[in-house]
Amino acid sequence: MGTVGTRTDEIAGERRQLINVAYRLLGSVTEAEDAVQDAYARWYGLPRSRREEIVSPGAWLTTVTSRICLDLLGSARARRERYVGAWLPEPLPDRTEWDHAGRADSTGPEDPADQIVLDESVAMAFLVVLESMTAAERVAFVLHDVFRYPFAEIADVLGRTPAACKQLAASARRRVSVTHAPVTATGRADVVRRVKEAWETKDIAALVGLLDPAAVMTADGGGMVGTVLRPVEGGARIAQYMVAIADKAPGLELLERTVNGVPGLVAQRAGVVMTVASFDISDGRVTRIWAVRNPEKLRPWAREG
Repeated sequence: MGTVGTRTDEIAGERRQLINVAYRLLGSVTEAEDAVQDAYARWYGLPRSRREEIVSPGAWLTTVTSRICLDLLGSARARRERYVGAWLPEPLPDRTEWDHAGRADSTGPEDPADQIVLDESVAMAFLVVLESMTAAERVAFVLHDVFRYPFAEIADVLGRTPAACKQLAASARRRVSVTHAPVTATGRADVVRRVKEAWETKDIAALVGLLDPAAVMTADGGGMVGTVLRPVEGGARIAQYMVAIADKAPGLELLERTVNGVPGLVAQRAGVVMTVASFDISDGRVTRIWAVRNPEKLRPWAREG
């Protein structure tokens, strides 16, 4: 899985790639960082003679990181059953966009979230589909289809044959192809902008017109802030709920911001981000809304200083 030298700076240079792999596997910046740190700890825990024997440290680190993520995914279902309300992946900002929006300090150490490449493989709709896969399917699919690793090497991660890994990726791919409906960036941004305007003016009729009748809104507060614990279903109900939120939160400011690489909305009050919303759009209407309100998941959006 790549070839690098054994020098310390070259080993450290693998960190960005490892963070990108781990976030896509786990859907959590915090857990991804922990997994990568664990992999590095295991590398430096090896005897020097053993490290020198490893031809490709990058391959070794990727394999170990993926195995750590696989173990975490195996226990994630049980952990999320104890989670208060719905669990959603952690949303990611576009660093340059957010810095431009007024982030007070962009000169400190690089945040792990800032190292993640924002492409279609981190879109919230894509990550939510990944959550529906088995741990083995997710690892095989992400490593092969997103990062182009050969099945022979993925087999080493999963402890299965290359043929079995190919079948896992194919099964995962079918789930993605059924649910993924591409929308142009311009079209998506236009719909999100109109949702923002209708929400700001509390125009229920306009919101209903922008929402698919079968739309679903899922919110993640993690039990730390108030929000609906179950998905809100139906465009009319979602529109009413959005207006009710606006009525109860005077001074809330809506910003059009990139969320996981695609247009989304950020709600803030007095400069503090309260909610980050992602949208799935089909035929000019919103079909899904994912609203992350858990403060622990909004750390990359916090303004420093």
